[in-house]
Amino acid sequence: MTAINRGVYAFLHPVLLGLPFISGPTLSGPAIMDRSDPMPDTRAPDTHPTPTPPAPIPPAGAQPALAIELRGLTKTYKASGKAPAKLALKGIDLSIPRGSVYGLLGPNGAGKSTMINILAGLVTKSGGTAKIWGIDIDQDPRAARAAIGVVPQELNMDPFFTPRELLDLQAGLYGVPKRERQTERLLEAVGLKDKANAYARTLSGGMRRRLMVAKAMVHTPPVLVLDEPTAGVDVELRQSLWAHVRELNRAGTTVVLTTHYLEEAQELCDSIAIVNHGQVVACDSTDRLLRTLDRKDLVAVVDRDLTEVPATLAGFEVALKGRQLTVQYPPSRVKVGEVLNAIAAAGLTIVDLSTKESDLEDIFLQLTRAPAGNGEG
Repeated sequence: MTAINRGVYAFLHPVLLGLPFISGPTLSGPAIMDRSDPMPDTRAPDTHPTPTPPAPIPPAGAQPALAIELRGLTKTYKASGKAPAKLALKGIDLSIPRGSVYGLLGPNGAGKSTMINILAGLVTKSGGTAKIWGIDIDQDPRAARAAIGVVPQELNMDPFFTPRELLDLQAGLYGVPKRERQTERLLEAVGLKDKANAYARTLSGGMRRRLMVAKAMVHTPPVLVLDEPTAGVDVELRQSLWAHVRELNRAGTTVVLTTHYLEEAQELCDSIAIVNHGQVVACDSTDRLLRTLDRKDLVAVVDRDLTEVPATLAGFEVALKGRQLTVQYPPSRVKVGEVLNAIAAAGLTIVDLSTKESDLEDIFLQLTRAPAGNGEG
């Protein structure tokens, strides 16, 4: 495929590049042409007024306190055929601090993808306001989109392009001059330097996922959204990917993460918001969120088999399995010594002992077990 044909193919298939359709003189998406290599304009003079260029992203000295700010964000999908209208987002209020690694969690259909697609300009919100890096997505959509990079769940790339070509093309679509492109550095960062000239269709699933991360970073956005980025990636590659994410965050990039690997979010995220049925049901720092579930498990292995829970432990929630007693208690009201004394009062000797703190999965399950609502995405 020649370079000209590839350019025409890319123009006709913007969805394959992960970009919204671009139409009309206002250019609602990233610029199609590479500003560093303009083509001569042979068209007749345009009598229409020149569109106002987007406001630039605030410079380093004027960085906003919030990377993303949502206020009263709503989205209703209109009725279609026999399907009724669906309220996907119900007045979302969310403040994501600049420079954080922020977890956005929720079950399937909670509204996470709808929220991300609104920020990316792929879905039109029904109400409320949304700002990216201090830029309102309605008042200046081009500048807002230039401030964010999105790695979607879908692997939307052209199979007949090489990784190097895909990154160069994506950078050109965002108007990044050739001298400022970071194609080689991004390929090395995501471990695809040796596959730079291989067709994308020959890459493994994990390699394609890493290429998607590189595509989202070609224009060096201050905000990076990762929507299930480690799905289908093996353990070693997942660790490599997160090492790169940590490096980006240390360099100042705000990272918003959605994932179903809750232990991953617990380890990486500074703060977490849990979304369920189109509403934010919890939003706090990871440490404080973990402390909201006042529960701890004490697992004691005793010196003999038991057929029933000892009467001295009647005041606790206890699971019995052979010689193993698992005692659940609220640490804010009950000291571990009280549990141990109750076991000793039953005439039992403890031969092994361990405790288990509440983790993010416990919090998540507790907050998302509400009855199903009318949500989407």
